[in-house]
Amino acid sequence: MFRNTISKRYYSSAEKLLKTPLTEAHIELGGKMVPYAGFEMPVLYKDQSHIDSHNWVRSKVGLFDVSHMLQHTIVGKDSANLLQKITPIDLSTLQPFQFSLSVLLNEQGGVIDDCIITKHDDQHYYVVTNAGCREKDIKFIKEEASQFSDILHQTFESTLLAIQGPKSQEILQKFTNEDLSKIYFGNARFVQLNNGQLIHLARSGYTGEDGFELSIPSSTPEDIKKSVDFFKTLIHEYPDVVKPIGLAARDSLRLEAGMCLYGHELNEEITPIEASLAWLIPKSRREIGGFNGSSKILGQLKDKSSVTTRRIGVTSKGPSPRDNNKIFNEDGTIEIGYITSGSPSPTLGGNVAQAFIDKKYKIGSNIKIEIRGKKRDGVIAKLPFVPSNLYKP
Repeated sequence: MFRNTISKRYYSSAEKLLKTPLTEAHIELGGKMVPYAGFEMPVLYKDQSHIDSHNWVRSKVGLFDVSHMLQHTIVGKDSANLLQKITPIDLSTLQPFQFSLSVLLNEQGGVIDDCIITKHDDQHYYVVTNAGCREKDIKFIKEEASQFSDILHQTFESTLLAIQGPKSQEILQKFTNEDLSKIYFGNARFVQLNNGQLIHLARSGYTGEDGFELSIPSSTPEDIKKSVDFFKTLIHEYPDVVKPIGLAARDSLRLEAGMCLYGHELNEEITPIEASLAWLIPKSRREIGGFNGSSKILGQLKDKSSVTTRRIGVTSKGPSPRDNNKIFNEDGTIEIGYITSGSPSPTLGGNVAQAFIDKKYKIGSNIKIEIRGKKRDGVIAKLPFVPSNLYKP
């Protein structure tokens, strides 16, 4: 009755894991390393609990190594045409060095991956996609690009560092002469650090807090040393404000902020409309279509009764809901949905989760969640659980 096609992004420790430019620094700082999306990544650091890490980002500054994400450049006269075929974005609405969240779509309107697209100019775009989708994303984009005559698509590796938390601007400003107060959420810029490195900086993040994502050159040993030194300096010079943060808090932060995780809330059998992401399809694209799966997606927008479930929040006490837990109505007799991801909420107490639930059941409705063979109480809740604190004009 309810589709449940969640995939796991944790990989067997038996495989050969990739390293980021910061891997050795994580180990030196006491990071507990785990396999994640084919990489060796820190999940926690010594002397930090999950709750400590989470609350630190909500109140101060956390550093996240996201170098495992895949970075792309797409350039050429047909670059916008390609991107507007494989995603529902309208690039004409973006000014140079503005970015937007979007999704790569298959011909059936399912989500191949979510992505961030930054427009540098009409023929130059910078795109970031997920680590766990590397191979299929590259294959998909290359195949789609082959239908156009003037496109150069390349991927590259660098140190990709997310600086997140309410004091992010205050700290990062100490490392550049660029006036960061003039860069708002949704905007990017090439910025020079005081160590001489020219970086790509975006006011962005995955926590709901203010912050930045920095793509720092790491193609030479000298560049790698500078990026590692920058990472360590942030931590060692400002230990009362800055800490490295691992995957555990990254997940609970994004859950509280109501953000999707590919392989959980999104996959190739779920359209953006079914995932409650209709806002990703701007008015202009709704009128002309022309993107992969547009006939199905625009049909769902026109006939709202064709989509019977929605992505929504769930709160509960006791054991935390996890992927695949079934959801039932209040008396536990009718299955009405399933959990896509869940976690204890350090900010709110109790548990928060995202789920796909029959649209007939409204926010505030009592439900039952099947956890470890027992049906436990829960409530349908509005997303996000914690209001975002993004830096906007």
